[in-house]
Amino acid sequence: MGNLENKSKRQVFLLYIAWIVSLVAMLGSLYFSEIKGYIPCELCWYQRILMYPLTLILGIGTFQNDSSVKRFVLPLAIIGGSISFMHYLEQKIPGFGGIKPCVSGVPCSAQYINWFGFITIPFLALVAFVLIAICMFFIKSKKPIV
Repeated sequence: MGNLENKSKRQVFLLYIAWIVSLVAMLGSLYFSEIKGYIPCELCWYQRILMYPLTLILGIGTFQNDSSVKRFVLPLAIIGGSISFMHYLEQKIPGFGGIKPCVSGVPCSAQYINWFGFITIPFLALVAFVLIAICMFFIKSKKPIV
């Protein structure tokens, strides 16, 4: 019985960590746009579209101790991480930005922040998506996948 209880506590802890990461990412993006005045580019909007629902889904899953949210969270985190990675490459590798040029607004290659020479806003989003995905990978499904 103790082993089952430890697994349940671990799953709730992982859900909680993933929820905190998504909450920090959402509030960070709102800080950059609403307080600092940074206008999001098109790829930033796609990342937000994938991150913001994670905060709600993970919050509900955490407070209801429901690890089944993994099946909704994991695809969003993987897709969001892929977009963040592509966005980061567009910022850091010259010549990578020609895949889909921005037609209006802020170019996706713009870097509002560049801490330590490599930390940009898409990098922060990538870290958040990866951390959430890792938490979901370590949550055991209630039903075996056949």
